[in-house]
Amino acid sequence: MSATVQARSRTAGAADSEEFARLTAPFRAELLAHCYRMLGSVHDAEDQLQETLIRAWRFYGDFQGRASLRTWLYRIATNACLRALENRSRRPLPSGLGGPGEDPEGPLGAARPEVTWLQPVPDALVRTDPAAIVAARDGLRLALIAALQYLPPRQRTVLILRDVLGWRAAEVAELLDVSTVAVNSVLQRARAQLRDAAPAAAEIREPADPGDRALLRRYAAAFEDADTTALTRLLREDAVFEMPPVPTWFAGRARIGAFLASRVLREPGGFAMIPTAANGQQACAAYQRDRDGVYRAHAIQVLTCSGSRIARVVSFNDPALFPAFGLPATAVRPTR
Repeated sequence: MSATVQARSRTAGAADSEEFARLTAPFRAELLAHCYRMLGSVHDAEDQLQETLIRAWRFYGDFQGRASLRTWLYRIATNACLRALENRSRRPLPSGLGGPGEDPEGPLGAARPEVTWLQPVPDALVRTDPAAIVAARDGLRLALIAALQYLPPRQRTVLILRDVLGWRAAEVAELLDVSTVAVNSVLQRARAQLRDAAPAAAEIREPADPGDRALLRRYAAAFEDADTTALTRLLREDAVFEMPPVPTWFAGRARIGAFLASRVLREPGGFAMIPTAANGQQACAAYQRDRDGVYRAHAIQVLTCSGSRIARVVSFNDPALFPAFGLPATAVRPTR
C-alpha cells in the first residue's frame, strides 16, 4: 500500500471515529445508568459501558439503521451485562443477608470476603437531559437497585426496560429476540418477585421532598459535631443504618444513636462531611480524621429521606468509591 493510500485510510478512520463518538455521546450517561441498574456496581457499569462502545464501534459498519441507534446500543449493552451476570452472585446490602444487630455497643460482625456488596452511583455520571432527570432519578433509587438484585438476570432486564425505561413490550421482545407473550410473562413474574422480596421498592416512583437538602445539612453538621442527640432527632423511629462491607446493621432510632455514640462519634471533629449526590438521593462523602490530623476518604453515605426525617442511611465504607464521585482522597473540614 502506498504512503498516500495509507494516509487517506488513516484520515478516513479518524473521521469515522469522530462521527461515531459524536453520535453515541448523547447516550453514554443513560447507557451507564442502564448498566448500573443491571449490575449494581458503578465500577462494573463503567466496564460494561466501555465494552458496549468497543463492540458498537467494531460493528458500526454493519449497523443498517433498521432500528434506532439508541435501541441498537441498548441491545449491545444489555447483552454485555447479561454475559457479565452469568457467573456472578447478586450484590446485596447488609439488611438483605440477615436480621439487625441487637447490641449497638457489642462487637460488629466479621467481614465476609465472599460477599460482593452493592455500590452507589454518582448522580453526576448518570445525569441526562433535564426532561429525563426525574424519571432517571426515580429509577436509580438505592432501594430499587437493591431489590433488583433479587431478580434473575432475564427478569431484571425485562423489568428495567418495561417499568423503568418505559419501553413497549414489542421493543423489549425485539431486543431480547423473544415473543411479546414471553416478555409479558417474564414481566409479571418479575413484578411479583420484586413485591415479595422488597415491597417498599416495588413502586418505581416516589415524590421528592424539597426539604431533603436542608435535612442533609443538619445531618452533616450533627455528624461533624458528634452530636448524637441532634442526629437521632433527624431519624425516623424505624430508621435503618447500614455500613457495607460491615455485615452488622441496626434498626430503630435508639439503637442507631447508641451505636454511633459508642463506636463512631466519640468526639467533635472526627469527621468532615462533604455534600454530594448518589442514586438520585442526598448523600455525603465522609472523611475521617486520622492520627496525623488529616481527613482521609472513609465512606459515601446515601440518605433516604421521608418527609422531615431520615428513613435510612447506607454508609458505603469504601474509599475506592471516591474517584468515581470526583472526590479527592483527603479533605479539609468545611467551616460553618
